Amino acid sequence: MSPKKITIPYTPRPVQQEIHAALETHRFSVLVTHRQLGKTVCAVNHLIKMASQNTRPYPRYFYVAPFLKQAKLIAWDYLKRYARNIPGVKFLEGELCVQLPNGAHIWVCGADNPDALRGTYADGVVMDEYAQIKPDVFTEIIRPMLLSRTGWVVFMGTPKGQNAFFELFNQAQKNAQAEPSVWWVGVYRAGESHVIAPAELKRLQADTPPTIFRQEYLCDFTASAEDILIPIDHVLRACRREIAADEYRFAPKIMGVDPARFGTDRSVIFCRQGVRAYAPHVFTKLDNMGLAACVAHEIEIFRPDVVFVDAGCGGGVIDRLRQLGFQNIVEVPFGAHASRPDQYVNKRAEMWGELAQWIKTAGILPDLPALKADLCQVRYDYDSSGRLRLESKEKLKERTGKSPDLADALALTFAAPVRSRLGSASRAEFAHSEYEVL
Repeated sequence: MSPKKITIPYTPRPVQQEIHAALETHRFSVLVTHRQLGKTVCAVNHLIKMASQNTRPYPRYFYVAPFLKQAKLIAWDYLKRYARNIPGVKFLEGELCVQLPNGAHIWVCGADNPDALRGTYADGVVMDEYAQIKPDVFTEIIRPMLLSRTGWVVFMGTPKGQNAFFELFNQAQKNAQAEPSVWWVGVYRAGESHVIAPAELKRLQADTPPTIFRQEYLCDFTASAEDILIPIDHVLRACRREIAADEYRFAPKIMGVDPARFGTDRSVIFCRQGVRAYAPHVFTKLDNMGLAACVAHEIEIFRPDVVFVDAGCGGGVIDRLRQLGFQNIVEVPFGAHASRPDQYVNKRAEMWGELAQWIKTAGILPDLPALKADLCQVRYDYDSSGRLRLESKEKLKERTGKSPDLADALALTFAAPVRSRLGSASRAEFAHSEYEVL
């Protein structure tokens, strides 16, 4: 006998459909969203679906909010609304529990009384507004509950500074690199989710203090931090900019190549013409000869005036490209002296500093979540001489779990000023002329 079909009165938005697909295929999920995306509705319906489909004896699921009163106000009504059409469902008001016909139970709980959860097991747990929940609630109570059933957990919320949720977010990014089938991290900002109308979002931005807007609607954990080189709001504006192609038609074409260093690092080819940066080409587990072939192919298509390659791990790529006859290859040591040593500690700081200014004033970025994440995580300070100094790449990777490879490749396009071969003439006339680095 086929199982009886159950219809839940819930039509997910496109962004919620994307979230559901990820939650259903990963054991550990970290969901960072802007206000009013509908994450609680999404999570409640995920609990109902998973509980309804569970064929094991006595399934148990839990929705946990920072406070019981908050959990009851937000989630309990949603649970009753979306589960009410299930034949045979029971609502145990005194226990804040939904009992489904297959014997599954879904409890609504508060993290302000975590001891009430001790001694039981869980097939699945949603931890909402995790920034307001003490970390030991998960490590000491929830995590042991998942053992006997190999249960899943969803951590979700909106940033509230660099607290335990921020630490979990960073650790989850590392875990997702190591175990992509087990861990998932999703970040959904207003303006990208299409949940809040653009006009209303504009009004919200005008009525909300900048730090709060960046935190609550742009999902910026570093909104209150003063040491982030490129703020997320600058990046989002650069993603929205548009100008006619004729306005940068004769600007120099520059290619940045950041070869992978090791492990989960990515090899990236980034092309830029003046104010326009194009979508990068990203490769994993590609050796130097393979990357050189890819770069050669892109050179033939893009025909850049100059190609800047990170010399740190790109020696083989540089040698192979020159062997193939490309004369406009320039190696760039990130630790080399800056062209303006009075302003920057080294070449890496100079490239990123120029990139930051370009993004702030005129740059047009491709709208890619991975690029946005890379650009907005680098910290800076000043040395004793007042020169800009970046957080080391090793420390950044230790903190965030990954290297900012996409952003590094884009930063390489600012390694030195470049004069276009075109001027006011056609490209065909100069197809074989030399590039000129100013």
